Amino acid sequence: MQAPDFDFSYIHVLSIAGSDSGGGAGIQADLKTCAALGVYGMTAITAITAQNTRGVTAIHSVPPEVIAAQIDAVATDIGVEAVKIGMLHAPEVAETVAAALERHAFGQVVLDPVMVATSGSVLMENSTVDVLVKRLFPLASIITPNLDEASLLLGRKLDTVDAMREAARELQQRGARAVLLKGGHLPGERVADVLLLEDGEELVMDGARIATPNTHGTGCTLSSAIASYLALGEELPDAVRMAREFVRKALEAGANVRTGTVGNGPLNHGFAPRVTRMDRL
Repeated sequence: MQAPDFDFSYIHVLSIAGSDSGGGAGIQADLKTCAALGVYGMTAITAITAQNTRGVTAIHSVPPEVIAAQIDAVATDIGVEAVKIGMLHAPEVAETVAAALERHAFGQVVLDPVMVATSGSVLMENSTVDVLVKRLFPLASIITPNLDEASLLLGRKLDTVDAMREAARELQQRGARAVLLKGGHLPGERVADVLLLEDGEELVMDGARIATPNTHGTGCTLSSAIASYLALGEELPDAVRMAREFVRKALEAGANVRTGTVGNGPLNHGFAPRVTRMDRL
């Protein structure tokens, strides 16, 4: 039997992140996002968490050499158009991922510095922060901290949009190329995110707050959506705008869904799935 001629390839996004047994965040949210946006999602699992809508009850680390092997296996065979990085709980894990990024020279890298879960559970050791800043900030196309994460990185509370704008510039001075500082934790009827681009241009993206208890995995979904749109060829500002709109619609679509008992449920990633994108080889 004659082998077929292959004319097309999927658009590929690699998520380097932790596993959420509850399915709402981590690699599970990333894969759902990739599928919904029409790209081919792949994973390098950094940790396995026992987790539900109420919190994290256990974390099991994946050995660094196994994390590296996962990344190498994907990169050397399937190919990677964009990378999303999530939970890196230990310094040796962050070092391993940084070395892999350098080894494979991935073009588009979205770093979501996951430090605290929606439930309040701590997901990163303190000693990891220095490695994150020194090794991974310069390798990322954009970092996407929320207010709590930026506050931990900078050592002070951020409670206004002006403080967010200043913080984004300080994070850029510490090595980040571009920064999306998410303001969802500020009180008020509207939510503002600050996008600081590599050339210093600043954009404040504002929208009405969506009333929903189901916000588990919002940050994971946003960062993987940005990576997906970058993989599809969008410029960074447009990728961020489109990813924010995807998250907003997923929040709206999941607002009345009950998942679990009294905790934070997930978004509805599958509200309007797209046909998987393929490009000619």
